[in-house]
Amino acid sequence: MLKHLPPEDSHPPRRLHYDQYLCFILFYFFNPTLTGVRSIQKASQLEKVQKVLGIKSTSLGSFSEAGNVFDYSLLPPMVKQLAQKALAQETDPLLKNLEKTLVAFDGSLLPALPKMIWALWLDEDHKAAKLHLEFDLLKSVPTQASLTDGNENEKTILRKQLGPGKIYVLDAGYGQYSLLQDILKARSSFVCRLRDNAVWETLYQKELSPKDRKAGIQRDLVVHLGSKLKKDCLPTPVRVIEIHHFDPVSHPRPSRVSSKKTFRTNSSDYVFLIVTDLLELPAELIALIYRFRWQIELFFRWFKCILKCQHFLSLSENGLAIQVYCALIASLLISLWSGRKPDKRTYEMLCLHMQGWASDQELEEHLKSLKKREEKKIS
Repeated sequence: MLKHLPPEDSHPPRRLHYDQYLCFILFYFFNPTLTGVRSIQKASQLEKVQKVLGIKSTSLGSFSEAGNVFDYSLLPPMVKQLAQKALAQETDPLLKNLEKTLVAFDGSLLPALPKMIWALWLDEDHKAAKLHLEFDLLKSVPTQASLTDGNENEKTILRKQLGPGKIYVLDAGYGQYSLLQDILKARSSFVCRLRDNAVWETLYQKELSPKDRKAGIQRDLVVHLGSKLKKDCLPTPVRVIEIHHFDPVSHPRPSRVSSKKTFRTNSSDYVFLIVTDLLELPAELIALIYRFRWQIELFFRWFKCILKCQHFLSLSENGLAIQVYCALIASLLISLWSGRKPDKRTYEMLCLHMQGWASDQELEEHLKSLKKREEKKIS
């Protein structure tokens, strides 16, 4: 894939080229002992690193400048290409029969330094970038991403990335009626959490099956959504499903207002609303689809905490975008190598293998144990 990047003769005076720069960043992600730009530059002087990666040593100046010189827009096609190779992870027969691709879309803040002028957020002392991510819920892999300042509107970014043949699974922050209509115009569908104060006109109520009631569904309505002022934003009849959630083993968390200005309850016993244009699917399946939205939140935690993407190798927007896309590529490589979504133990084993502490056989045994564990869950 790196062969398709601009050739070396496109930058004759430069010693550090685009493919080499990407190799250094990926090398950083798979070697937790490396903590930043200086440690990467120091490692580039090691003979074995140069031999295995096929690169030459670099200077701090060249590495820092590279983040501003190379074009990050060449990386999204790589992410998309790798995501297409991934296999579906979910084995639930209800989800296997979906005709459209099941994706979640959400944004997550990456705290930035005050000197990163472009990363506008709260004020001069509180800067942040924002990662906007489309995530395939059945494959458990990222498919599209974009990086903006922390104040960028997430709904605007989603509008730009809408495509056909998808079911967008969204939280309440995306519950704008005109946006839902735009999803329909893009020949896709949506399963979105609805705010508790939503207004609608009921057309008819669907009968609940025993499986629906077991899934916690209390009502299943087909409605015209919106008040008199908002009805034209989403003229298509949609479905509102009321779900009662109760988890006796969950640990309460403090109530707070999220970054999307929606209230989060600390109770493990509450009722919430889901809106969807999928009128024919069983209500229990709609509830199951929304439950899978949590996978993107787990990926954000993996992305920030395990892959160290809260430590920036470049302070420019372009350089940070390159780092973010490399992190997504690293995650996709782990998924392709292991055949499942990345986790901390598999990541550690791969790092130990690359550092020479784990043998090929030990790595293979670890991957086989993952497969056996999945088969045991199915049975």
